[in-house]
Amino acid sequence: MIILRDLSIFWAMFHVIFLFIMLFRSRYTKKKTLLAAGIGMGILMALNGAALVVFGIDKLSKVFLFTCSIPSFLFFYIMSADKRFKFLLTFCLADTTCLWIMAVTNLLDYYLGGGRYIVMFVSRLLAYPLVEFCVWRFLRRPYMELQDAVEKGWGIFACMTMLYYILLVVIVQFPVNIVERPEDMLPCILVLLLMFFNYGTIFSALYRQLLLYRKQQSERALQEQKNALEVQLLNQQRIRKMKHDMKGHTVMLSGLLAAGKTKEAMAYLKGVETQMDTLPGQFCANPYLNAVLVQYFGQLQELGAECRMDIQIGGEELPYMELCQILSNGLENVCDALKELETEKRKVSVQMKYSRDYLIIRIRNRCRDDLYVERGSIVPTDKQGHDHGFGLITIKEMVRRLEGEMFCYTENGNFVLDVMVRRPFLGKEI
Repeated sequence: MIILRDLSIFWAMFHVIFLFIMLFRSRYTKKKTLLAAGIGMGILMALNGAALVVFGIDKLSKVFLFTCSIPSFLFFYIMSADKRFKFLLTFCLADTTCLWIMAVTNLLDYYLGGGRYIVMFVSRLLAYPLVEFCVWRFLRRPYMELQDAVEKGWGIFACMTMLYYILLVVIVQFPVNIVERPEDMLPCILVLLLMFFNYGTIFSALYRQLLLYRKQQSERALQEQKNALEVQLLNQQRIRKMKHDMKGHTVMLSGLLAAGKTKEAMAYLKGVETQMDTLPGQFCANPYLNAVLVQYFGQLQELGAECRMDIQIGGEELPYMELCQILSNGLENVCDALKELETEKRKVSVQMKYSRDYLIIRIRNRCRDDLYVERGSIVPTDKQGHDHGFGLITIKEMVRRLEGEMFCYTENGNFVLDVMVRRPFLGKEI
């Protein structure tokens, strides 16, 4: 019956990779990631399988950390879009979860199956798909969202998970397998129970962080909507006032012209023209997008920034909720970035136009000389800076809703945000 034990080990090795990939964020495409993982991990599993046949499970289990865990850690670290503690937590979480299942099923087989490996094989056969279903159904999406939303605070969870992994390896395998050390059964069971509840605490804390992030994003969206409505209201009030004042201007001009005072009439018209210039600009025919542009154009003028608007859309029906979020978050980041520069260096351009089947949005602004973002990146590589970090998560979410693409990069001292949205989403409300 030893074959059942060996098969269950290979089953576990396969599923620990599968579980990790579900939570893993690769820097490459999905196709390349799966191909590389299949080849690399296939070779690693084959080598460990050969070692299992030659040396046996007792010897292999003592060096499994070096023959499988560390090589797979290095392999996926090279492919990972996340570095440091985010990656460490994800890796140790998958490994520890699978190792925990192996330890529990081993004890179940010892107590219920008489050590004949039938219970071990059947329980592992069922346990891994069940855990993967729960991860896919309940954990994967919020975990991915949390990785996008939170940059700090991962270290303590990652270190805790790594220590649990080492603790589990030691208490289950050293100096021999736990089933050969009946005197250590109780401490082993207590450690397994403690790990279960501690992981529950970790997930609870991470979920609370996610809820806090969602609340902050919701509050920010509501504030942006409030600001846009206030700008629209102010525009309407100014226009009504100007219409009312035009009656008085007409009477005054009629009187001056009737009296033959042409020069005075011309001077009065010049004053009316100056007053008209104080009205908000009209950048876009869409009132919602225009309100956002007017609001941030005013803020950029207050910063003394040179601002150029090239808006070639707006008369047609648009998914304005998402587009307003993209513009407002992008321009809010611009304002934050320009505040760190000298006044004469503050320059920004906003472009919105159609190019074949896409709506193109490009926001370009001057940035710090030491800020570097590789072309094609989703988020900036400068994790310590705050030039463009806060609103990009929201922009990414809005672009995802429209099934578009977003890219950031630096070029000739400028930070560039590019958004591409397919035309099928531009004739209807989302």
